[in-house]
Amino acid sequence: MIQGWLHEPDAPTGQGLVLTHGAGSNCESGLLVAIAEEFTKVGFHVLRCNLAYRRKRPSGPPMKGDPERDREALREGAAFMRGVASTVLLGGHSYGGRQSTMLAAEQPGTADALLLLSYPLHPPRKPEELRTAHFAQLTTPSLFIHGARDPFGSIAEMEAALAAIAAKHTMMPFEKTGHELKPELAPVILRETLAFLKV
Repeated sequence: MIQGWLHEPDAPTGQGLVLTHGAGSNCESGLLVAIAEEFTKVGFHVLRCNLAYRRKRPSGPPMKGDPERDREALREGAAFMRGVASTVLLGGHSYGGRQSTMLAAEQPGTADALLLLSYPLHPPRKPEELRTAHFAQLTTPSLFIHGARDPFGSIAEMEAALAAIAAKHTMMPFEKTGHELKPELAPVILRETLAFLKV
């Protein structure tokens, strides 16, 4: 079951984006709404959706067993988008983006590209607990949008970790920005995504 909002463009381009939220949020996040609106303006279908754990609980973080169900929800979202778009991007903020990379590593071809906002490389102040074991299996082109002040991973840490990804990947750093990307960045995120897709 998919729970969320489908943004339909006036002039579709055949491109679609499935976008989801971080661990403490939901699909009503101001960042997700702003990104959905910007992408829809240029012809994207955008599915802004809740992960499985958020459908069960209105607040709180994911719990044991939730990540597998969350990846299944992402797979369902991507499959739905395949019905309306020929090119499918999958991604989200923090936890949502991490689950997107894990799904893409487990099931290559689920998406044509990934849009990853503030990837949670490790818990704050625990740089030894890297969340990168699946990076070597990632074959989907990936765009990482990351704040230079993100406590979940510095720019240098991200650059070192991304070296394990064999597929095409790019990181766009934002100065003076932390983990919570502001909605005002949506136009820049759109611009960087369009440039990434053309390369």
